[in-house]
Amino acid sequence: MIRHPFRRHRADGEILRLALPALGALVAEPLFLLTDSAIIGHLGTPELAGLGIASTVLGTLVNVSIFLAYGTTAAVARRLGAGDTRGALRSGIDGCWLAVLIGVATVAGGWPLTPWVVSLFGPGDDVAGHAETYLRISFLGIPSMLLVLAATGVLRGLQDTKTPLYVAVTGAVANVVLNVVLVYGLDLGIGGAALGTVLAQTGMAAVFVRGVVRGARREGVAIRPDGRGVAQAFGAGVPLIMRTVAMRVALIVITVVAAGLGTAELAAHQVAFTTWMLLALILDAVAIAAQALVGRALGAGDVAEARAVTRRMVQWGVLSGIALAVLLLVIGNAYARLFTPDAEVRDLLVAALVVAAAMQPVAGWVFVLDGVLIGAGDGRYLAWASVISVLGFLPAAWAVATADLSGRAGLMWLWGAIGIWMLVRLVTLALRERSDTWMVTGAVR
Repeated sequence: MIRHPFRRHRADGEILRLALPALGALVAEPLFLLTDSAIIGHLGTPELAGLGIASTVLGTLVNVSIFLAYGTTAAVARRLGAGDTRGALRSGIDGCWLAVLIGVATVAGGWPLTPWVVSLFGPGDDVAGHAETYLRISFLGIPSMLLVLAATGVLRGLQDTKTPLYVAVTGAVANVVLNVVLVYGLDLGIGGAALGTVLAQTGMAAVFVRGVVRGARREGVAIRPDGRGVAQAFGAGVPLIMRTVAMRVALIVITVVAAGLGTAELAAHQVAFTTWMLLALILDAVAIAAQALVGRALGAGDVAEARAVTRRMVQWGVLSGIALAVLLLVIGNAYARLFTPDAEVRDLLVAALVVAAAMQPVAGWVFVLDGVLIGAGDGRYLAWASVISVLGFLPAAWAVATADLSGRAGLMWLWGAIGIWMLVRLVTLALRERSDTWMVTGAVR
């Protein structure tokens, strides 16, 4: 599957056309949290640890709804491949309305439960207060965050990854400026960082909505909500929700175990985990191309093309993972200094980054296969594969939690458990990709 990785392939041009802009847009997303981590880390270690808890909760809420981007991309790309541009836009608009409904419901249900949710992680009182402050304010931005996901999926399905890039970069820059002004200029502390991010996300959502509305009007597609279409979008996304919930269970367990190791360990883990997510999204750029290209190929009934681009994108994913591993090992020490003046936290962070670097080639392979199967609409298999991989990971995490570990050893063993999770994911996805079961053709799976 990874033969002749440096020989030019006919699909390289399209992969680059979609993956490079997607890379920029994907990198901008974790830059929101990295910016907050760098700014808040200089306020103090308890603040940084509080951000670690809050960001895990927010990441869970948003990523449970990641199907708004992934499912919309696959549905729109399939209809585009079948020559139904109006149907593609209608599917996208339904996804956007679904995002609004889920976002409003999440805010209504999550706001009053903030103290209880934070308490589940077992932090000290100083850490809990900062986590609650950041989380309460950030809840206000969730509808915008979900709308950005859905609108991004529409554009990706239409083979447009440049517009999401422009919006994401502008949003990331605005986020930096707002956070510096609110945290240091107005002395709002960790709450200022949360508010700045909410404002930036709201602006991004407004720009995306304007673009989708323009496209709909150009094609004569109504922008009002269609109850049946919204329900179908949700039904199609249920398997992806199950997939994401299983994955978030693993990520929550990881944070709980890190919190049990100690405050310094949790603070280091927060930065390491955010960095891991940044690297994952860099690798996910090829997966985004996979969603769009595989969905379009299967919508057009071209099974051979779907298989060919899949094999090539796996090569891209593995080679990209190797490059990121080398980069992380080279810059690890200098990188750690950007986030905290605490020498203990820096030492722990560097140790975690070494383990994270070793996982990158496997991660590149995993994320591409995940994108391929999402693009094919193979959500049901992805859901069960995610459950299996988490069941393989939990015993390793439990062993770390009960082994009375701390310091470098505890954090490195925790990240080793994450490595086991990735290996199980690779096995389940690679077995599926080698079969032909996932290659169902037509405008609708």
